[in-house]
Order: sequence, then C-alpha cells, then structure tokens
Amino acid sequence: MTAPRPVRARRRFLRTAVAALLGAGAGGAFAREAAYPVRPIKLWVPWAAGGATDLTMRLLAELASPILGQRIVIENRGGAGGTLTMSVLQSAEPDGYTISQLPQTVFRAYYTQSVPWHPIRDTTPIIQISGVTFGVLVAEASRFRRLEDLFDYARLHPGELSIATNGVGTSPHLVLEELFTARGLSYIHVPYKGVAEQLTAVMSGQVMVGVGSTGFGPMVDNGRLRLLVLFSAQRSRRWPQVPTLRDLGFDIVAQSPYGIAGPAGLPPHVVATLHDAFKRAMFDAQFIQELDKYDQEPDYLGPDDYARQCRVMFEKEREIVERLGLARRAGS
Repeated sequence: MTAPRPVRARRRFLRTAVAALLGAGAGGAFAREAAYPVRPIKLWVPWAAGGATDLTMRLLAELASPILGQRIVIENRGGAGGTLTMSVLQSAEPDGYTISQLPQTVFRAYYTQSVPWHPIRDTTPIIQISGVTFGVLVAEASRFRRLEDLFDYARLHPGELSIATNGVGTSPHLVLEELFTARGLSYIHVPYKGVAEQLTAVMSGQVMVGVGSTGFGPMVDNGRLRLLVLFSAQRSRRWPQVPTLRDLGFDIVAQSPYGIAGPAGLPPHVVATLHDAFKRAMFDAQFIQELDKYDQEPDYLGPDDYARQCRVMFEKEREIVERLGLARRAGS
C-alpha cells in the first residue's frame, strides 16, 4: 500500500535532514565511512561444516572479529562443488555484511553448468588467503600402492573403479578426467559434499579411491589412509616420500587458490576495512599454524592483485574445460 502524501513528505524531509547532518563538510563523508561495521558480518563457506576449509575459515573469522569490532558469523552452504554461495553474493546488498569464501570452482562452473551468476561481474574480490593441497588416497588395506595401479585396474576391470571427489567440476574431478581420458580409461565418479564424509567412505571401503583436499593429513599420519600422489607443484615437507604428478611425468599442478569476496559494487572503504582485518588475521601465528595442519601456507594477494588473478583464473578455466570437452552446450 502506498503511504499517504503527508507521510511520504515527512519521510523525504527526515532523509534530507539526516543526509545534511551527516554530509556537512568533509567530516560527513568520513562519518559515513567510519560507521562500518556496526553489526555482525556473515561469512559464507561453500563447503560442509567440519572440513579443512570450514575450520580454517572459522579460525580466520575468530581472529578478524576483534579487529573489526564485530562478530563474523560463519554460514555453511555445501554442495555443487563449492558454488552455492555465489547466489548469496549475487542477491546480497553491497554493504559489507555478506561476504563469502571464493573457491576456484566458481570460475570453472560458469563454463560447465548453466548458472545465473557470473564469477567476475557478480563479485568484489577482497583478499586471497591460501591454496589447497590435493592428493589421491586409498584405505590402508587397499591393493593400490601407486598411481599406476589405478590405471592398470581400470584397464583390466572397465567401469569398476570407483573414485570419490569433493564434487562435480572441482579441481580433483578435472584432474581425474585429464588423467583417465588421456589413456582411454573410465572410472565411476562419486561426488561428495564435504571432505569428511568422502574420507569416511574411502576408509570404510564404500569407494575404492578418494581424491581429497587438505583434511586428510591426520588419517594419513595415523596410517588409516595411504597417500599415493599429490597435485602440488612441489613435494610436501610433511610427506616428502610421496611424489607429485610432476614427479611422475604429468605436467599438472592443481592447488585451487581461494580467498574472500563480497557482492559486486562493494564500496572501496568497506573493501579496505575487510582486507586489512583479514590480512592481519591470516598472518597471525595461530592461523599459520592452523594452515600448516592441512599442508597449506598463506598465499596473500590484496584486492587489486586478487581481482587480476580471478580474471586470469577465469580465462584459464575456459581453456581447460574446452580442452577436456566439458563445456556446457548452448541452451543446456
């Protein structure tokens, strides 16, 4: 129902009066900018609770909250390969109270799925945090001792090899496609919403192999899982005996750099405030120690450099998806 004219007039008068008070001189603009944040901030994590990314984001939020003077509340929306929070960013007000962890998968999903959002136009990059260590894992009792054993099994038992990942279109999924397609081999892809349930499935024998991210460390260290190969650029300090794909002759590195972004149109002073708080938090000794638990380390980029990196990733993902024949068809 439309408000009566006198009511609308009073509202306009009040808005004008408030704007005049806040905007009087240069101090008014400063007052408006200095007011952020005045209430809790929601940080969306596009992965299930309890995984490595969720736990590190929770600690980062905990460390950044006192710097901002407001609580940062974690909201999880796992599934769809880490892309579900893009719709949250697309519909959110660009006021700094809704932000999200931004995984590499969103840049790929735009080419492989029919999505209503655009990973560049609908986001404001704030800060790059780190990257993920991926590896091929089997249960301790598995017959597989080397990566080549998987190819041999798939060759001798077509369509029987089951491999779990953290979702369709994720980096582990694309690396598997590249490795198996090049050899004319097939496997059964079993996507999971989160790392925890994926690793449980591997350890219990529900699936034969898992390609997991950096939540698998404790299970490898205690012998419940065997790590066959890593997707990182260099061998891990934690498991120096485990080869990388490059060591085995494959020119493939997959580390999925990730950061934090807000909706498109986030004001520069809000970006700066969030960036400064998260930068201080990510170089806190407690956070660095937490990353090290998952074989990660800080990989900092500020707003401008991170935005450029996002555009580069977006173009590279298009090339990879087209090369593997995974691009969605027009109208699909």
